[in-house]
Amino acid sequence: MSEATAAPGERGILRRNAGKLVASAIITVSILVTLQRGGLTLIPRGVSFQNVRWWTLPAYALTFLAMTWFRAVRWRYLLRSFVTITKSRAFAISCIGFAAILLLPFRLGELVRPYMVREPGKVSLSSATGSVVAERVVDGLFLSGLLAVALITVPHLSPLPEQVVGLPIRVAQVRASGFVMLGVFAAAFVTVFVFYFARDFARRATLAVFGLVSKRLALKLSEIAEKLANGLHAFGNARDAGGFLFETTIYWGINACGMWLLAWGCGVVHADGSPITLGESCALMGMLGVTILIPGPPGLLGVFQAGIYAGMSMYFPESVVIGAGAAYVFLLYASQLALSTLVGGFFFFTHKGAVREALDARAHESISPPPEREPAS
Repeated sequence: MSEATAAPGERGILRRNAGKLVASAIITVSILVTLQRGGLTLIPRGVSFQNVRWWTLPAYALTFLAMTWFRAVRWRYLLRSFVTITKSRAFAISCIGFAAILLLPFRLGELVRPYMVREPGKVSLSSATGSVVAERVVDGLFLSGLLAVALITVPHLSPLPEQVVGLPIRVAQVRASGFVMLGVFAAAFVTVFVFYFARDFARRATLAVFGLVSKRLALKLSEIAEKLANGLHAFGNARDAGGFLFETTIYWGINACGMWLLAWGCGVVHADGSPITLGESCALMGMLGVTILIPGPPGLLGVFQAGIYAGMSMYFPESVVIGAGAAYVFLLYASQLALSTLVGGFFFFTHKGAVREALDARAHESISPPPEREPAS
């Protein structure tokens, strides 16, 4: 695109997302101020790092890269119903998308992968977006189910502390949010599932229910759900569904093991000196998943830290949370931010052409008039 054309596109994108950018800044400042008042900081005091086994940091980096591989390449199973891509391409595109999700507010980077994989006349944007939505719904259902099991089976502090360390939130509310998350994702999965396998029924039901409020709203919701349901094409094929779910299990399993390794390496222990367990690591991973559902600021700054502190408050004494726990939160966040940015940046520069085409397409759509307003040819 020419500079004259691109500039309005960029301005259009900024105008459309101005509210999200402002809201993300407010959320970030609010969480950081709350943590500061609660005695926690983004960069802990040096004494918090005194028990760190530093060899676990590069070891965690290896687990993170392995986790990222499975997180990225499993996407190919959801795309197979309309396009076949290699593992290397899926990995490259996904790493760029993961970095964009992390660095942009309100998960605006979620559209990067669909725009990079779509092909006019072959792969529609709605189909590509539907595959990403299906991936997110399955991830949410998997993670919330794992969290619910951990909350029920993993022993916690008794009695539970009143509040999360550093935050004016009750620990009981934190535990309840885990079960709410499971209900939300279960409902989302059922909705998309019904729209895929019983589309006519789901459409009629949506029009009947939401049509009582607004027929236009009902039609819009039905149209959106139908498009997103296309992402479930892979689940109509046992081989693709099995492959996706198998690699999803490996992805989350490596993630939990990596988080456990780094926590152990930072000296996160119980009051009796026993180290963190893998079950507790699963709970921390689940609580992190709950908090990043909050409309996120760039880098998930603040919500990331709040999620881990909320999880640790259920299992470890406050002295550990604000000491070795603070070191753990800092190193976990810094590692994920640095590695995601570096890997995503590498593929960004090695795939400049594809990225530029995706951005140009996005900018062009942002400045093009709606189809219904275009004059007839």
